Amino acid sequence: MLTSERHQRIMDLIKQKQTVTIQDVAVVTGASESTIRRDLTELENRQKLRRIHGGATIHKQISSESSVGEKSAKNNQEKTAIAKHAASLVAEGDCIFLDAGTTTTKMIPYLQGKQVTVVTNGLTHMDSLEENGIPTYLTGGYMKSKTGALIGTQTMETLGNYRFDACFIGVNGFDITYGYTTPDPEEAGVKRTALRLARGKYVLADSSKYQGITFAGIAALDAACLITTLTDEHMLTALRKQTEVRSVSP
Repeated sequence: MLTSERHQRIMDLIKQKQTVTIQDVAVVTGASESTIRRDLTELENRQKLRRIHGGATIHKQISSESSVGEKSAKNNQEKTAIAKHAASLVAEGDCIFLDAGTTTTKMIPYLQGKQVTVVTNGLTHMDSLEENGIPTYLTGGYMKSKTGALIGTQTMETLGNYRFDACFIGVNGFDITYGYTTPDPEEAGVKRTALRLARGKYVLADSSKYQGITFAGIAALDAACLITTLTDEHMLTALRKQTEVRSVSP
């Protein structure tokens, strides 16, 4: 296989899976792992991807953010597995904060019948919350048209009126050095506020978010329990030195 063809296969695989291992690429291309490492380094130098331990992930600008529609089309099985596990941690009668996001949206059907009360800044959650008969308080604030999230000073002031048994937060990346991050500083502020006001603190992030670093810091890893579909034992061991990690399978 020509180098150019191999590079195209690598890029097609990364576009499909967001994050790939060297072994994934070796199976698809039939090349040796040493060849794949050289390919990944060359593609990273051309800013086509970003190297991570044991593989690579899609290259993104640190301030860029996908729309709800784009996010909803990615990693659905992983997000559902995370959401189902997260919902199992909610006790009967809890008052919880559900952050705006596509993974937290998937929690809602699993909350039905638990007699919970939800506070959320996610406009896209509202139809599902109503359909499942869940009492809900919607924060005020400025609406981000791209994601349907309510953000800003008014949102944080509203949150300050509540205390939560648990909060469930989405992130755009989690990294051992840089912690949890998101592209929007105002949205990061809302997430930090919710974490501060909750007893149980959970971050929901599928494996594609591993070693993702975006513009605005939310908190260090130890600020919340991480629920993820990451399965690589080396990566999980490193993460567990800093925080509680719950690894779930799709």
